[in-house]
Amino acid sequence: MERSSGILLPVFSLPGAYGIGTLGREARAFADFLRDAGQRWWQVLPVGPTGAGNSPYTSASTFAGNPLLIDLEDLRDRGLLTEAELSAARMPEGAAIDYAALYETREPLLRRAFSRLDGGEAQAVRNFAAANPWLREYALYRALKAHFGEAAWYDWPDKALRDHDPAALDAWRTRLADNVAFHETVQSWFFSQWKALKDHANSLGVGIIGDLPIYVSLDSADVWSERKEFLLDETGKPSRVAGVPPDYFSAEGQLWGNPLYDWAAQKKDGFGWWIRRVEGASHLFDAIRIDHFRAFERYWSVPAGAETAREGRWEPGPGMDLLGVLTNWFPHITYIAEDLGLLTPEVHQLRQTAGLPGMKVLEFAFSGPDNAYLPHNYDSRRCVCYTGTHDNDTALGWYDHAGEAERAFAERYLGASGREEVRRALLRWGMGSTAELFVAQMQDYLALGSEGRINVPGVAEGNWRWRMAPDAVTPALAAEIRTLTETYGR
Repeated sequence: MERSSGILLPVFSLPGAYGIGTLGREARAFADFLRDAGQRWWQVLPVGPTGAGNSPYTSASTFAGNPLLIDLEDLRDRGLLTEAELSAARMPEGAAIDYAALYETREPLLRRAFSRLDGGEAQAVRNFAAANPWLREYALYRALKAHFGEAAWYDWPDKALRDHDPAALDAWRTRLADNVAFHETVQSWFFSQWKALKDHANSLGVGIIGDLPIYVSLDSADVWSERKEFLLDETGKPSRVAGVPPDYFSAEGQLWGNPLYDWAAQKKDGFGWWIRRVEGASHLFDAIRIDHFRAFERYWSVPAGAETAREGRWEPGPGMDLLGVLTNWFPHITYIAEDLGLLTPEVHQLRQTAGLPGMKVLEFAFSGPDNAYLPHNYDSRRCVCYTGTHDNDTALGWYDHAGEAERAFAERYLGASGREEVRRALLRWGMGSTAELFVAQMQDYLALGSEGRINVPGVAEGNWRWRMAPDAVTPALAAEIRTLTETYGR
């Protein structure tokens, strides 16, 4: 990865006429904006189906795409929807995504499009399914959840289904054939549209950085169909779950609740599940951010049923046993290690041994001159500098809520005074740092305060709702960012 810069903006945060950003013209227009702004990278959050709290990190599948991101206008252009149906689906422009309205209206519209498939479209879906073996289990899982009133798979009344018995699966696959075909079709649409978007971005010299969440959801097609990969009891329930201890984000820690991996079993079969997972991600992204990298060295294990993450303990992770497999299998993939949180020398050593760049977050930097996130302390170019991540406030929001000592040191270090000067200085210092890549949240270029924050870790509701205003991206802003980028040789 040559010295360059990029912008962090989730696809769902793009403006659009249908209540959420999609893979259509607004996404292509943002890629055009990145080209005009001199940016080489577009970083996105996970693009899978969202789960509890509308979080992209609690997905029903590590392989599938989010149906809400499907471009309806593309389906209209293919004769699967009418202009009148699109007009009825349009939603008022607003700063916040209304997920309740989307969940109520989007699937019926997609089912209407599915009902109009012709022979050629149906064959394309069959070809896609044949090329993506994960889809067989995911589509059946979604059809079964709908049949059982969206109950979690471990609460389904049929034990044979819970246990993934082949004879039971075949019988239900036949019984729910139409719904299975619907979910296969939706995924075929998503991936064909994503490929078109990625091809467009790449043609402009813009690469896409994707996010690979460390854990998967308990109620997911992944855990249901491959229980042997996880630490579960005979009923499919975990005795211990994932989280992190108290840290910068939360005094109680974060209790994620995801099932933990059976690292011993995974190592025995050569980490095949991870190889398939990263191979799938490699078709979506040009670079992959490995979420919660520190868990590869040691992970926080919390008893199931615990009220907070404080009750957890550290357990050894897979280390180079897994990272060596991934880097050897996929030498063409650019990885970024999300090495934030409570780090130890062993975590830093693991990242260095794997040869991965880590992350430096400027909003964490201003505790004093020895802080490792201050640009003068970067010990090499082999890192990625961020103003903040999706878990941070915006630059202005951070300044507004920083403690007096932190704010004073930041102003002294940056040579800036006041919130607006500090915002601009953070962008300049990031651009001018020795990091091989600098990424800023789009909200920081738009000078937004906390109203533009994407997520507050440890808070279950109200996150992932920010949308960029339709008129936010302008030629003047592109020119401003390009000038800043060229000034610092990125």
